[in-house]
Amino acid sequence: MEPQFIGVLVAVVLVAFAIGYLVRKYLAEAKITSAEAEAEKIKEEAVKFAEARKREAVLEVKEEVLKLRNEVEKENKERRSELQRLERRLVQKEETLDRKIEGIERKEETLGRKEQEIEEVKSRLKQMHDRKIAELERVSGLSSEEARQVLLSNLEREIQHEAAIMIREMENKVKEEAGKKAQDIISMAIQRCAADHSAETTVAVIPLPNDEMKGRIIGREGRNIRAFETLTGIELIIDDTPEAVILSGFDPIRRETARIALEKLIVDGRIHPARIEEMVEKAQGEIEVQIREAGEQATFQTGVHGLHTELVVLLGRLKYRTSYGQNVLKHSIEVAHLGGLMAAELGVDIQLTKRAGLLHDIGKSVDHQVEGPHVTIGVELAKKYQENPEILHAIAAHHGDEEPKTITAVLIQAADAISAARPGARRETLEAYLKRLQKLEKIANSFEGVEKSYAIQAGREIRIMVKPDKVDDLGSIHLARGIAKKIESEMEYPGQIKVTILREIRVVEYAK
Repeated sequence: MEPQFIGVLVAVVLVAFAIGYLVRKYLAEAKITSAEAEAEKIKEEAVKFAEARKREAVLEVKEEVLKLRNEVEKENKERRSELQRLERRLVQKEETLDRKIEGIERKEETLGRKEQEIEEVKSRLKQMHDRKIAELERVSGLSSEEARQVLLSNLEREIQHEAAIMIREMENKVKEEAGKKAQDIISMAIQRCAADHSAETTVAVIPLPNDEMKGRIIGREGRNIRAFETLTGIELIIDDTPEAVILSGFDPIRRETARIALEKLIVDGRIHPARIEEMVEKAQGEIEVQIREAGEQATFQTGVHGLHTELVVLLGRLKYRTSYGQNVLKHSIEVAHLGGLMAAELGVDIQLTKRAGLLHDIGKSVDHQVEGPHVTIGVELAKKYQENPEILHAIAAHHGDEEPKTITAVLIQAADAISAARPGARRETLEAYLKRLQKLEKIANSFEGVEKSYAIQAGREIRIMVKPDKVDDLGSIHLARGIAKKIESEMEYPGQIKVTILREIRVVEYAK
């Protein structure tokens, strides 16, 4: 049974296999047929789509071509329009150029005629000029060459006038700049150096314990007062002034000696010729000590060391010497300080300048005993004690007796003028003051062309009104210099005097 079952099973399997094969074949053929139909359908659709795209592309190309054609035509049209416009402008310019050329030709013709007319006028003017020259030569009696020389001479005077104006302007500018710098240095020196001043007199008043002392000073038959005056060289004035006597004399050292001696006699109470002689000798010894101490103190204050002993003594004597009421030793110390300050600003030797300032008036210590001006005496004293030649020159030039050749000399000259010109430094009597002002005005009025003159600022400036028809601007400069030179040569004065020329022209007319 089993073999049969196996045979049936095999048969069934074969049949199933055959049926499956047939079914698969049928299905495959059906799928192939369906796929072919689908492919054909897709092909047809693709052909249709391609034909549609082809038609669309053709249409797009046609539209693009049409658009390009329109743009090209539009551009061509615009270019033709631009060319036509340019052509019209070119034609207009050609017409304008033609008109301008015609205008230029007409102007050239006109210019040619005018040139011809100008040449004719020139010819006539030359003839007229020649006739006028001939007439001028006949009337003036001068040839052309002589007239040319006159014109050149006038031109030379004008150039000289302008040159003088330029020189004056340059001088003023230089003076202004130099003056400003000098003012800065001088003002600084004055501010840093404050000195006191005392006005010395020629008398000294000695107080007495009582009026009975006057009789004892006079002595029997005046022998005491005669002995005192003989020994001291000072006049002793005994008047009605209660409890006081007066010592009068021009020598400050003698007057100081007499004062000390008299005060000692009054304290001692024993007054007779022998005692008077003894007290005068003691007073003289004290004065010598004071003189030496004053000289040493002056060198200490100024920082000037190494002076000869005799020069120190001579400096101390200046304590009892006055000039226009100004104490000469204080003045010398002040000049040394001022000169040193200005030297420091300018970078000059400070010690040398101070030394020259301290010794510049050393001649005044003995000018009552030696003949000659104090400048010459001072130079001789400084030379005797072997001072520096530059200091000798500064002493010689401090009053302008010599032209200053060194900066030190210029500084000492300036410092001396500053010290003497300080307000209150020097005093003058009213009579001397008025005489100086009158002499200033007299000197100014002595020059031709001066109308009026006025001395102002205590005689430190003189203002001069000139006649404008007689003194021109150039002449004013020469006049100012001439007056200044004459003042320098004929007058003595402290500091400097400013000369100011005033020239004014007024034109007056009345409307009626």
